[in-house]
Amino acid sequence: MTQPPRCLSLDQWDRRYAELCAAGMREPSYGGCLRRHVEDGDDRLLHLKMDDSPAALRLWNFLLSEEDRLREAQASGKRLVGAMKDLGTVPVMVYALDNLIAFYPDGAWWLPCIMEHGDGLLRIADSLGVDDSFCPVRAMLGAFENEAHFPIPELLVSSVGATCDDFSAIAQRLEAMGHPIFWWEIPHRRPPEPDEPSVLLPGMFRAAQSQVAFVQSELERVRRRLEEYAGKSLSDDDLSAGIHRANLVRRKLATLREIVFKAARAPLPSLEMLVAEMLAIHFCSDQYECLVVLDELIAEAGRRAVDDVGVTDEEAVRVFWVNPVADLRVMNLLEDAGGRICGTEYLFSHALDLLPQHVPPMEALARAALADPMVGSARDRAARVCRDMRAFGAEALVVSRIPGASHCAMEGPLIRDVVRRELGVPVLEIEVPTLIDTMTPTLQTRLEALVETVKRGRV
Repeated sequence: MTQPPRCLSLDQWDRRYAELCAAGMREPSYGGCLRRHVEDGDDRLLHLKMDDSPAALRLWNFLLSEEDRLREAQASGKRLVGAMKDLGTVPVMVYALDNLIAFYPDGAWWLPCIMEHGDGLLRIADSLGVDDSFCPVRAMLGAFENEAHFPIPELLVSSVGATCDDFSAIAQRLEAMGHPIFWWEIPHRRPPEPDEPSVLLPGMFRAAQSQVAFVQSELERVRRRLEEYAGKSLSDDDLSAGIHRANLVRRKLATLREIVFKAARAPLPSLEMLVAEMLAIHFCSDQYECLVVLDELIAEAGRRAVDDVGVTDEEAVRVFWVNPVADLRVMNLLEDAGGRICGTEYLFSHALDLLPQHVPPMEALARAALADPMVGSARDRAARVCRDMRAFGAEALVVSRIPGASHCAMEGPLIRDVVRRELGVPVLEIEVPTLIDTMTPTLQTRLEALVETVKRGRV
């Protein structure tokens, strides 16, 4: 009989790692036991349960070694670009130039969770006048101030306009601290007027052609700045090749999501799926290795699906999740409560959609940027959530509010109401702080109640 996969504590992973090594497991250069990351301060691993596969081990090591990768790239002569806020557009342009590396300083918002506040980043943000009335992305200020978590890029590029109010304020504070930012504007995506020329965007939204043209002109400004920074031209052929490589990642993620979300038993846990989806944003600073990591996850998930084994049973409630969680441990709680993820909208769905390859590359990037769920209406987000919930057979919706995030106050109730009206499924709204330790019993109870509600309503 095939051994069912398991989610392991870090102590259990120590033993599992020794077993895998004894069995002849081959690892990449960034491989090693997970416990070494705790020695570097990633204490949250002590309280997470992680999938027991070599593919998951590689995923975690890839994620948690990014800082080393950035410093090695910089030492080798490559120049770093800090892409901010657009989540999936500028990095495609950057990686079309072979001497540049892109990453998102915004990702520092998870450091207070991963390091269980041992990083002190939120305290630094407080001292800089950005307190907990702001989104946890304020941790980015602390990371720039103490320079202890990633090398400071010489070039920062950020979208502005129809973006999160918190992020805009925090980025402006960052610039006031002496970190110049190259700003480009993204407008609010509006419905085209009657008879106004329009185009279909990734994600099945429509936008006025004039808006696409405006965003394209803004991205042309970014293109010229990247060329200056790289010291070489960025041709349409280079961009087309970059779009092709980005689409390889997106296709692999689509395959992984299809396998995992539609299997009778979840072949990979919710936590690892969240981490895997994040790779689409900027490839965790290594586009080629990102593809290898995804290939291993697809192979593992595919084997498990064929063998009809998983980390949940067939009775697990199929949950669609909206917004990323500030504390990764919540993904474990969902499965402990009897649920599983069957669809997501983590605020970067446009980084999962294929970039158009039938139009000029700059127009393709402009269309993708306008497909960002954050630049359109909450009704657009709700419509996409409903469409994806139907596709994946989700039985319930969880909307996780991000503490302090300005966009969460009204979006959650609107998405909740649309989903209830259109699909008639139970909906739960929860707020997830940076660390849930004191709230764990409450969150566990609410997730269990959602699961029981769905199970009672099954025919």
